[in-house]
Amino acid sequence: MKLFKIMLVPFVALLVTGCEKVITADLNTAAPRLVVDASIDWVKNTAGNEQKIVLSTTTGYYSSEFPSVSGAVITVTNATNTVFNFIETPGTGQYICSNFVPVIGQTYNLKIVLNGETYTASETFTPVSKIEDNIDQNNKGGEAGDEIEITFYYQDDANQKNSYLNSITQPHSVFPELEVEDDEHTNGNLNQESYSHEKLKTGDQVDIKLYGISKNYYNYMFKLIVASGNDGNPFPTIPSAVRGNIVNQTNSKNYALGYFRLAEVATKSYTIK
Repeated sequence: MKLFKIMLVPFVALLVTGCEKVITADLNTAAPRLVVDASIDWVKNTAGNEQKIVLSTTTGYYSSEFPSVSGAVITVTNATNTVFNFIETPGTGQYICSNFVPVIGQTYNLKIVLNGETYTASETFTPVSKIEDNIDQNNKGGEAGDEIEITFYYQDDANQKNSYLNSITQPHSVFPELEVEDDEHTNGNLNQESYSHEKLKTGDQVDIKLYGISKNYYNYMFKLIVASGNDGNPFPTIPSAVRGNIVNQTNSKNYALGYFRLAEVATKSYTIK
């Protein structure tokens, strides 16, 4: 990701200083496709009853907004056939459930009925270890060794195969910075993750989220990060649609993008010293 940022800055500067007007190319825009953000996240030490699913559609390359999708009927059913209804806040494409019951290790089934078509997905609620209280800080991070860096720790469970999604939010990035890991070579270890940024300074708050994710979701996110060009590879793959686990049972050609995941989440905040 660092290499991507370094390459991006001079490229943008060249556009600004070398062009007097912006050229907009005419691009072919594909028909809108349903996008499902069905991330059921249970933060440790909370009830987990408030959950949200968001529906939108793909849009044109130059558009800055993703149109919301209204009028769907959304349910999630657990292993004991309890049905949780997700009701739309009118006109927003945001579907809310206030009585969800999260159970680690239990399988849940998603069903979306929209415009006469039915979309389904199935996933198991995945646990995660806590983030240890001790977070280390040094001033030798980054490629040049001159950035503030923090390191946090979590204990991997040796009794099962685990995959993780790390999310870091801090004041100098618009979006969370994401990374996926598994325990193929660290099973049962006290794992550590380090993060640095060239603009971090004393007083900045860094928010850490560690998600327990399924191996299938790990594979999905890995492909998504590579396709976005944010994996640090100087020769990235051509961006393409990455298919998730949501299946259109009515019309397979009209597939949806997105993923139905159920993850326990550990959180920790750290203030730069």
